[in-house]
Amino acid sequence: MKTQNIFARLPIDIGREHFETLLQCADFKLERIISHGQATGEGEWCDQGHAEWVLLLKGSAGLLIEGEAARVLVEGDYLYLPAHKRHRVEWTQAEGETIWLALHHHPV
Repeated sequence: MKTQNIFARLPIDIGREHFETLLQCADFKLERIISHGQATGEGEWCDQGHAEWVLLLKGSAGLLIEGEAARVLVEGDYLYLPAHKRHRVEWTQAEGETIWLALHHHPV
């Protein structure tokens, strides 16, 4: 079994957001997401058929959840998004990377 570090092997290409599956099985997927100033497209919303627990490990981001006030996430903040809870990333910090850890699972 190999020990790895969540902050290692960061992508060089900062022109796009990077999604890396760390662990996956029938019930869930654990993913590392690396952003460099990316955001959800103008007027678009994420409406996922699965629930998502997300932890912001490094950086900062603005998140808008439909029907709620916009919020700023900083290092250490986490939240749970139920399936079909419409949301969008308004911004991620442009200087340096924003690193997320996302756990996707199907509702029970």
